[in-house]
Amino acid sequence: MQQRQSSNVHGPGHSGHFTDTIWRQFIQSPAKSYALFAFIFLLLVGALISTRLLDSTALGGGTNKKLRDRKGQTDAPDITKKHYNKTEYPLKCTDGNNTKTCPGTYPTSYTPEEDHDSPLAPTCPDYFRWIHEDLRPWARTGITREMVERANETANFRLVIVKGRAYVKRNIKAFQSRDTFTLWGILQLLRRYPGKIPDLDLMFDCVDWPILLKSNYSVPGAPAPPPLFRYCANDQTFDIVFPDWSFWGWPEVNIKSWGKILKDLEEGNRRMNWTDREPYAYWKGNPVVASSRQDLMKCNVSEGQEWNARLYVQDWKREKQKGYKQSELASQCKHRFKIYIEGSAWSVSEKYILACDSVTLYVTPNYTDFFTRGLIPMHHFWPMNVYDKCRSIKFAVDWGNNHTGKVTDHNTVV
Repeated sequence: MQQRQSSNVHGPGHSGHFTDTIWRQFIQSPAKSYALFAFIFLLLVGALISTRLLDSTALGGGTNKKLRDRKGQTDAPDITKKHYNKTEYPLKCTDGNNTKTCPGTYPTSYTPEEDHDSPLAPTCPDYFRWIHEDLRPWARTGITREMVERANETANFRLVIVKGRAYVKRNIKAFQSRDTFTLWGILQLLRRYPGKIPDLDLMFDCVDWPILLKSNYSVPGAPAPPPLFRYCANDQTFDIVFPDWSFWGWPEVNIKSWGKILKDLEEGNRRMNWTDREPYAYWKGNPVVASSRQDLMKCNVSEGQEWNARLYVQDWKREKQKGYKQSELASQCKHRFKIYIEGSAWSVSEKYILACDSVTLYVTPNYTDFFTRGLIPMHHFWPMNVYDKCRSIKFAVDWGNNHTGKVTDHNTVV
C-alpha cells in the first residue's frame, strides 16, 4: 500500500512505514497467527461488555436465564452491585480529507482495575471457543502476506494496526454505511484497550454471503485459503466471522447502536409480561429477498387457515417516507412468540428478536454469525423445521399457550 491510498484513522503520524513493519511479524511465521486470535478475542470481549449481550453470570460460565416457577418466583440471588459511571470513548476526528487525525488526548495504556465494565469472572463465554475453529485453516502454516493479499480481490477495505494506530485502505465502497460502522467499532476497541491490540493486517468483505468455499481448498495442491473477514459464514466456507456493523448503528433504517436499542427493548419488555402478550407468532420483514421468507408468508392467517402466525411485510422505502413510525423495534415485543428466519444470508434482525423476551421460533439457518453459534436449542430458542414451517409454528404456539408455566423469562422453555 502507498501512503496516499491509506487513511490514518487513529492518532497522529504517517503510514508510509507500516507495511514493512507489520509483515516482519507475519511472514512465514505460524506462531504469529496469534495476533489475529488476540485481536478477535479482545474485539469480542469489548463487544460483549459494551453491548451487554450477556450478563455477568454468563461470563462466569453459568446461565443468564432467570427460571420462573409457577408462582412467579425466581432463583436469582439478591446481589447488591456498586454503581459506576460507564466509561465512554468518544471519537472526535476531522473530516473532509483523506487523512483523518484524532487528538492524542486519549489513554495510552489499559488498566483493568480502573475498568468497571470488565467481567467479574476470568472465564469467557462458551462461544469464544469458535475463535480457534475459525483460525484452524492457518494453525499449521501461519498467515503470510501472500495469503492476505489474495483476499484483496473482494475485500471492501484493508485494515492495518501498528502500535495502536489503525490504517485503512478502501478498495470497494460497501453497501450503505457498513464499512464506516465496522471501522467505528474497531476504533472503539482501540480506545477501550490502549496498548493491548496486537499489530495486524486483515482484509474485510462487507457483503452478506461467504465466498471461501472449503471444497476449493481441499484438493491436492490447493493453496491455503486467504484469511477474509465478514459478518457471517456457514459449514461450507472458511470466511472468518466478525460482529456485524449494526452493533454500532444502522442509520439507513433508523436503527440505533445496540447499547441504546437494548435499553428501549428492556423498557418495552417491562411494560408487558409474557402472559399478557398476543398468543401468536410474529414476524415482520422483507420477504422478497429469500424464497424461504416467501414460503413463510404462506403461513399467515386467512379465512381458510389459522397457523397461529401474524406475518407482516416491511417496506423500508415507505417507512422512511413516514418517519419509521411503524418499524420501531421496541414496539415489536407484543407477541408471545417471534419468528427468526434468514434473508439472503444471515439477518441482523436476529439479536433484536432474541432480546424481546418472547419465545424465539428459530427457522433452521444456513448461516451463522459469531455470537449465535453459542445458542442452545430449547434454551435460547425453539427450533423450527425449514421444510414444514406452518405446522412447526402452529405446534410451538399451541404448546406454549397450553403450557405457560413451563415458559420462563428470556425465551427459555423448561
